[in-house]
Amino acid sequence: MQLAVAFAVLAALAPIDAAETVLGAYIFHRHGDRSPKSLPPTNLTTLGYEQSYTSGQYYRSRYLRGSSKIRGINEDQVKLSQLSITAPVDNVLQNSATGFLQGLYPPVGQSVQTLANGRGVQAPMDGYQLIPVNTISTGAGSEDVGWLQDVSSCTNAKLSSNSYFTSEEYRHLKSNTKAFYSSLVPVVKDTLDEADVNYKNAYIIFDLINVATIHNSSIPSSDVLTNETLTQARTLANAHEFGLAYNNSDVARAMSGKQLAGEILEYMNSTITAGTAGSSANKLSIQFGAYATFLSFFGLVGLPKAHIDFTGVPDYASSMAFELFTDANVESGFPSTDDVQVRFLFHNGTASNSSQPSVYPLFGGSANTMSFTDFSAKLGEFAISTTEAWCRECGNTDGACAAYASTKDNNHAPLQQDRDSNGMSAAVGGVIGAFVTLAVVLSGLFVVMMLGGFRIVSKRALGAKPICDAENIEEKA
Repeated sequence: MQLAVAFAVLAALAPIDAAETVLGAYIFHRHGDRSPKSLPPTNLTTLGYEQSYTSGQYYRSRYLRGSSKIRGINEDQVKLSQLSITAPVDNVLQNSATGFLQGLYPPVGQSVQTLANGRGVQAPMDGYQLIPVNTISTGAGSEDVGWLQDVSSCTNAKLSSNSYFTSEEYRHLKSNTKAFYSSLVPVVKDTLDEADVNYKNAYIIFDLINVATIHNSSIPSSDVLTNETLTQARTLANAHEFGLAYNNSDVARAMSGKQLAGEILEYMNSTITAGTAGSSANKLSIQFGAYATFLSFFGLVGLPKAHIDFTGVPDYASSMAFELFTDANVESGFPSTDDVQVRFLFHNGTASNSSQPSVYPLFGGSANTMSFTDFSAKLGEFAISTTEAWCRECGNTDGACAAYASTKDNNHAPLQQDRDSNGMSAAVGGVIGAFVTLAVVLSGLFVVMMLGGFRIVSKRALGAKPICDAENIEEKA
């Protein structure tokens, strides 16, 4: 007993470590429940709106209140300079962002503004706070297409993803799941052609069935949809989408994850820069995006080594967060970069106070935290932060990339170093061949159009097809 008392006294006399302080956070968030991709245009459902709103409430309790509150962030009245909210030009993702923000910063009360003439103006909707959602081009229209690279303009990412359809894994799964997908034809025949019900369209099929099980009171041949069948459909969809989003030996297809890495680093650096300068800006960044970005990022940072679930498509309203924090004393000012650490959290599905995100180690390690210096260096190995870097990684040479296409610039290496027997680089040869082919095709097309009276119309005007045209090198089966 005396020994226990002695330890208690020593503990009381020991210096107390400085409390942990969260300096900023970056959240990447998936949209809420929506209508199926096979019936575009997709729309956020009431359930999806509620999921996004609930997630916003959770992150309000985490970052605007409580022990994990971000240092210096406004709790109730939004200060726009402290936030950065982005989403692609996509109604499902934009509306999910709006729902989330309503939970993050709810109305501040029935505030009344008095004008110079004495008239009082009451704020609509009990003081609903208007928070702009900035649009980004990456992932625009992603919820209206079946193939996750359809929204990418990155040439090398598309080529890399297409190579999945010639892989041994793909051919094996497509061949060995014919009977399984044939059993699903009665369930989806009202939407999909029988010829399209196979592994090639694994996600489209799963998505259609998944939405139906959530919203439809009756489903054709519903007896087919046993728990085992639903699990297999999800598992195959996961394998299909992860195969398209990431490959360890060909990371060109993970471009969306590389771009996200660049955006995370850029924002964290701005948070540190602002904090060092004594500014209250850049406290919290929230980006809404499609599941493809989750998958490619998971692969890039080695999360499948932490848990096999990181090779699967995240559920609706899933979120991952990166917290900048320090154990140093911040009373005298913002800590030095050497004292700043990073923590990664992920939650599959809607986060809430009863179901909170969990911490996972990054880059194949075992520690749940790492210094910002190490995090920045690791992420910087593949992060894409500039247009020039994006153009060179993607192999694009037109539009905004034209300025970086010249190989005469001694400050930059050519896009491809491999050369054929004639001394011409593979990249240059491919571009020349492509232009020659394009000229022949366009000439023939022009003649056909002139003789046949055809005209060019917008692809949008033709309407979206229910099945993704993921690749043209694999025969339909």
